[in-house]
Formats: sequence, C-alpha cells, structure tokens
Amino acid sequence: AGKKVLFGSLILVSQPRERRQTVELTEAEGVTVEINDLSCLASLAGRPHAIGPFVNTYNEATAAYFVRGGAERICLPPELSMPSVAAIAAALPDVVVEVFAFGKVPLAISARCYHARVHKLSKDNCRFVCEQDPDGLAVKTLDGADFLSVNGVQILSRACTNLLGSVHDLAGAGVRALRLSPQKCDMVEVARVFRDVLDGCRDAEDGIRALAPLYPDAPFADGFLHAIPGFALAPRLASRASRRAT
Repeated sequence: AGKKVLFGSLILVSQPRERRQTVELTEAEGVTVEINDLSCLASLAGRPHAIGPFVNTYNEATAAYFVRGGAERICLPPELSMPSVAAIAAALPDVVVEVFAFGKVPLAISARCYHARVHKLSKDNCRFVCEQDPDGLAVKTLDGADFLSVNGVQILSRACTNLLGSVHDLAGAGVRALRLSPQKCDMVEVARVFRDVLDGCRDAEDGIRALAPLYPDAPFADGFLHAIPGFALAPRLASRASRRAT
C-alpha cells in the first residue's frame, strides 16, 4: 500500500536487442518509466516519467529542462554535494527530488561487460555470470589493496554510501525521497532503520550503530555529499563509526 513501481530503462543502450527493449518499455501503457539513458527522452516527452541517477542532472537548469518534458521525479547523481542538492530542490519545489542514500555507488558504465570478460565470455552470451558475485566482484590495486567493485557493465565504489547521518538535513533541503540500493544484506532491516530515523523513533547515531552489523563487508562513506573524497566519511559520521568500533 502506498507504493508505486517505476520501470527503469537500460543504461548505455547500444545493441539492437537493447534498442528493441527500450522501445517496448517506452510504448508500454500504464507504467511509469525511470529514464536512465537519454535515448528514452524523446519517446516519453509530455508523458509523466522519472529521471534516474545515471542521467547527469547536475544543476537547476538541467532539472528544469527535464521537468518541462514531463519528469515528475528526479533521482540526482550520487556525486552531488549538499549545496547542489539543495539548489536543485529549491528551484523545483513541486518535483520529487530523490537522493542515493545507501549502497555502493555506480561510478561508471561500460559498453562491455567486465564480468563476462573475466570469465572469457561475450556480453551477448554471458550466462549471467554476475550472479556469482551478488555484491560485486572485488577489484584490487597492484599492491593488493581493496579499490573498487565490478557488477556486469558497472564500476561501483568499494565503500557503501550511507547518508543516514544526514537524512534530516536532506529533508530540510527539500529532498523528498531516499534511494536504498540493494546490497547483500538484510535490506528490509536497512529500510526499517532509515524509516525509524526519519520518523524520529531513533536518533541517527543509534541508526548507524544498527546498520554496521547488517553490512559489515564494506566501509561506510558519505564523502560526495560533504564535498570531500567520495570514499571518505565526514568527521561527524567518522567519529560515530570510531565509537561504534570501540
């Protein structure tokens, strides 16, 4: 109850079968499409739709352009800082502005499938080998340090974005929705923790402590939002994490 399903478009559409799938999606009746590739934009012009985080909505003018075309909801790219998020939300108060609040951040998209290449398979005959790494395939530096994660055609951050410590600031800035990207953990409980903090049933510090054992396989980060390196933690959240560790 109270939920609305969005059908996300493919990203970086290039193959004939991908183009056919995109056409079928944009022509479907009774569904709301989230655009993640601009090849969908013309087909959905004038119809209600959403803009996904893979579209570079970096400023108010770009967001307003999408709204004029029918966008009712915009999930901003995860690398935006708080001032940029606030400026876009303030410029478009009638639009649902969404922020990527939990999960490994998609940093880049390739026309090739990294998972398929690792297993000496082609993208069109990949056998869905990415299923073998539900939390992404770890990428290390030449020195053996953890660096990134790979999921099919996506390069992901190793760190898990966690904006729980800033949810009230985001709400105050006009953000009306938070995106929780599924990871290999109890996402139902993750969503419950976020909901409890938003509703004032628990404070953010307690919520962060609750999230830590749910997803211990990756460090938390919120650097992009605070205009510091994306893999880093802002001092406030870092101090909470250190207290949690002790």
